[in-house]
Amino acid sequence: PKHPGRHHKRTDRFYFPGSSGDIILTQTPGSQSVVLGQTVSISCKTSSTVGGFLSWYLQKDGESPKPLIYSALLRKSGIPSRFSGSGSETAFTLTIFRVQAEDGGVYYCQQCYTFPTQIKKLYKIILNI
Repeated sequence: PKHPGRHHKRTDRFYFPGSSGDIILTQTPGSQSVVLGQTVSISCKTSSTVGGFLSWYLQKDGESPKPLIYSALLRKSGIPSRFSGSGSETAFTLTIFRVQAEDGGVYYCQQCYTFPTQIKKLYKIILNI
């Protein structure tokens, strides 16, 4: 039997089946090539309010996603201050000031307001060095 919601064709949403009230995360698709020192902003929008319950992650090749920001704007311990989260309700932004070589990878946002908590593959940053 099929499991609607478990994996939507070729989108980047991964979560367990839920009701029609699931909060959907969206973004402008694609990747961006950046140069060292550039400032990059990544947006995440939700289909209904999640208050400030949004987290950001970075996944590098061969590694598990690393938490960067929680509660929309609070940096996890050890995360450099060049990573800044902002936004509330339905619109959120992760800004990376003065991108460095180790910032390359795939960025995700996750809403933690309702269950299931969806994760959205957001953005791939390719560094031109």
